[in-house]
Amino acid sequence: MTGPRYTSLAQSLPSTVPFVGPETQERQRGAPFVARLGANESVFGPSPHAIEAMAQAASQSWMYGDPENYDLRHALADHHGVSRDNIVVGEGIDGLLGYLVRLIVGPGDTVVTSDGAYPTFNYHVAGFGGVLHKVPYSGDHEDPSALFAKAAEVGAKLVYLANPDNPMGSWHSGADIVAAMDALPEGCLLVLDEAYVECAPDGTAAPLSVDDPRVIRMRTFSKVYGMAGARVGYALSTPELIAAFNKVRNHFGINRAAQAGALAALQDGTWLEHIQAQIAEARERIGTIARANGLEPLPSATNFVAIDCGQDGIFANAVLDALVAQEIFVRMPFAAPQNRCIRVSCGEASDLDAFATALPKALATARARFE
Repeated sequence: MTGPRYTSLAQSLPSTVPFVGPETQERQRGAPFVARLGANESVFGPSPHAIEAMAQAASQSWMYGDPENYDLRHALADHHGVSRDNIVVGEGIDGLLGYLVRLIVGPGDTVVTSDGAYPTFNYHVAGFGGVLHKVPYSGDHEDPSALFAKAAEVGAKLVYLANPDNPMGSWHSGADIVAAMDALPEGCLLVLDEAYVECAPDGTAAPLSVDDPRVIRMRTFSKVYGMAGARVGYALSTPELIAAFNKVRNHFGINRAAQAGALAALQDGTWLEHIQAQIAEARERIGTIARANGLEPLPSATNFVAIDCGQDGIFANAVLDALVAQEIFVRMPFAAPQNRCIRVSCGEASDLDAFATALPKALATARARFE
C-alpha cells in the first residue's frame, strides 16, 4: 500500500509554519496567558454594530456567503472613491498574498523582500517555488530604494514592502514611497502591505492612483477594525489584476457573518476614531513602561511597539522567555539586528498593568543568565 504521491516541490518544502499561535503555546504550557500582547490583534474588539451584524447573520449560516462579496466590495469602493472592479476581498491579507503569489510566481521566479519582514509572504513564495532575495533594513526601516534596486538586479516579478512595517512599527511617508517607485523595474509588481495604515499618521498611505499597474495595495479588517478572527482583507489594484484573482481565489472563502461584520465595521467611523485613540494611548503607555525599565521604545505607526532591549537577539529572547513564563504573550523580530527587540501589542489597561509588573522581573531573569 502506498501513500500520496507529493509533487517534488511539496517534498522539498520544510515542515514549518510562519507563526506558532498563542493557543499552541498555551496548550504546551498547560495554562492560559494573562495578557495576550503578541499577535497584534485589537483587544479593544470590533464595532458594536459589527458584533450585532455578525450575530444577526449567524441565523443565516445555512446559506453560503455571497461569492462576489458584492455589498462589501461596493461599500469599499465608495469608501476609497474607486470602482468595485478595483477591489478583491479575501481571507485576510494572508489569503490574498497566497492568491497573488499563485498568479505571479512559478518555480524559479525571483521575488524581493526585506530580511526580517512579514514571514507569511515568504511562506507563500516558497510554496510556489519562487526564489527569495532579501535586503537588510536601514535604521529599523524597510528600505524602498534598496528593495527596488535589488528587484532590478535579479529581475524580480514581485517586491514586498509593508508601510507601516511589521515587526518594527516604522513607516515612510507615502510620498517618499511613490518617489522611490521611479526605480521600480519594468514588469515588477510592488506588493504594498498597508495593514496598519489606519493606525498611522496622515500622509502614510501612498498617494497612488488605484489604476497604477505597478502596485497592488493590501488592507485588512484584522487590525484597527478588531476583526482578526473573522479573516477579512482586501486588495486594491487595476481591474485587470483584480479580475485575475477570480481564476484562483476561493469564491466561498468569506463567510456570511464575516461579510456582514466587515460591512458594519466600515460604516462605523465613530468606533474607528475611538479605537485609534485607544491605540495611541496604549502605545504611549508601553513606551512609558519601557523607559521606566531603562529600555528604548521605537517610534510606532502601528498597534504595537518594538522595544529595544539594549543587547542582542539572544538577550531579547531571554527577556521574551521570562515574560512568557509569567503568562505574558509577546513576540520578537527574528532577524538581526532587529531581533534585539521584543514586540508588544497594544492592550487594555489591565493587560499593560500585567506587562508592567512582569517586565522588570523578566529583565532581571535575563540579566542573571548572562552574568
